[in-house]
Amino acid sequence: MRKKRLSTGLWIPAIPVVLVLGAMFFSPSCANTTQAPSGGKKDTIPPVIVGIKPLPGATGVPVHNARISFTFNEYVTVKEPKNIYLSPPLERAPKYKMRGKTLTVWFESDLQENTTYTLDLTGAIADNNEGNMYPGYTMSFSTGDRLDSMAVTGTVLDCNTLQPVKGATVLLYRDLADSAVFSHRPDASVKTDDWGFFALRNVPDAEFRLYAIQDEAGNNIYDADNDKLAFIDTVLRPTLVVSDTLPELLKYDMKDTLHCQARRAEHELYMFRDQTSKQMILNKERTSDRTAYVTFMAPDAKIDSLWIRGIPSRNLVLQFNDQRDSLEIWINDRRRMPDTLHVFVDYLKTDTLGQLSPFTDHLRLPRAGGKTNARTARRTLKHEDTLCVLTAKAEPETVEQKGFVLEFAQPLINAAFDSLILRSVNPRQQESIMKYRVEKDTANLRVFRVHPEEALQAGYEYFLKIPHRRFRDINGFWNDSTEVRVSLPNDDKLSSLHLDLSGVSNKYIVDLLGEKRDQVLRSFVVESDQVLVFPYLKTGKYSIRLTEDLNRNGRVDTGNYSERRQPEKVKFYKLRDGTYIINIPESTEMEQKIDVAKLFGN
Repeated sequence: MRKKRLSTGLWIPAIPVVLVLGAMFFSPSCANTTQAPSGGKKDTIPPVIVGIKPLPGATGVPVHNARISFTFNEYVTVKEPKNIYLSPPLERAPKYKMRGKTLTVWFESDLQENTTYTLDLTGAIADNNEGNMYPGYTMSFSTGDRLDSMAVTGTVLDCNTLQPVKGATVLLYRDLADSAVFSHRPDASVKTDDWGFFALRNVPDAEFRLYAIQDEAGNNIYDADNDKLAFIDTVLRPTLVVSDTLPELLKYDMKDTLHCQARRAEHELYMFRDQTSKQMILNKERTSDRTAYVTFMAPDAKIDSLWIRGIPSRNLVLQFNDQRDSLEIWINDRRRMPDTLHVFVDYLKTDTLGQLSPFTDHLRLPRAGGKTNARTARRTLKHEDTLCVLTAKAEPETVEQKGFVLEFAQPLINAAFDSLILRSVNPRQQESIMKYRVEKDTANLRVFRVHPEEALQAGYEYFLKIPHRRFRDINGFWNDSTEVRVSLPNDDKLSSLHLDLSGVSNKYIVDLLGEKRDQVLRSFVVESDQVLVFPYLKTGKYSIRLTEDLNRNGRVDTGNYSERRQPEKVKFYKLRDGTYIINIPESTEMEQKIDVAKLFGN
């Protein structure tokens, strides 16, 4: 069956939307609310505010025992108390009580003098009968003689998926010190909506630093151990003036895609899990007689030397993981090991002043299970305990890119890769021996890749046999024979995607993801213009993510606030219709051209 070819032009139908605004008190300090249309027998109309005391925009509000009352046109209930949100936030969250149709909000802590506050009810109130949520309302008032009149808008996105982060707490600080976000509450704050959008309204005309956190403790202060963080690199000064006609300050139904996406975001913040800069040994364990590991609190541990008492350094095999925060240790020595290994690590450790300084840690690693009798240990050995353990695998979707992957449980001291047997079987069951090349994985000394030198063909079966006693690990054990089989699909319904990359002037990681962007299906690392092929794709929706690998380490790095370093820049390929979703039908060879330099604005 001949496959059809598609161009990059994809089309989706327009999404019907309805925007219904309910009128409310219109003043320079008041935001509009929304009201859903009525229809059908069921009551779908959310409640409406019919009275507020004091009025929006009030000045001279007392700092002690301040109370704000909202009267609705029907009986309501507070469904989400945490969504009654005051900015600037106080030490304690606002309190509330219901009496009839009136909600009264008060504050246990005194307000600050000469300060403009905003009180937001978005997502907090529902009617008593049908549970229809009140879309939202924000009012401003001041304890001084005037209202601040500036505003700041933006969006908060996940740094890896670029999906909006809902419910993030956006923080605005007049204290420009880096430590402010750790030490005290902000001068203004707000929660992001379903689209990750925020509008900080009625803030002073002053210089600020802007942050966003996933505030797990709900205290409006950044906790590096538990919260994710986003920040902008520069000091900002608001340029927007608060107005009831400003679309960014209006309240919309979150299903109103047209109007929600039309709002202008002045700032984009990319949320990430901060890499702690505090470095020390976090954990250590002896996993067997001759193996152990050491983990570090922060990545990129800098080790000067590591030695074990009584073991020559030449007999040690060491390997860091990709993040350099976990170190594996193997002892290539046939002598009986002591009950406790004394490991000494010279590395840069964070001192009491927060600086990296040379330090030697003495680690005591007892044998798992305590002392053992050598004769008893030999009697309890099983056959599988005396093997050079390996796993061999090959996936139809990636074998042409990654080959057959051999991973050994322990480092090798003898390897006969020329003894491997690679053969193919065609649909007529005719067999032939194939040539191959072996590539050592650059990140893992126990992993090897076997690549056929001939092009693989759909419908063929391929077998890689690892003969008996050809590989020996540092324990002195030989391997058993094993064979791995892979078949290239011959399904006419499968499709392929060809990415023609141009403008590649740096190192980039190119990932094929599913529609939800939560799983990497295929991945390439590129440094030059080329065509990437993603074969054997099932009918479905996919996304293409590109990450600019500025430090050229071949992995996606998160940010580091203490170093004022943002996460590595991520972009999703956008189609001509403005979407990020590539809809791949069956039996299709699809081509996409991506100008990488243009995509990243280089």
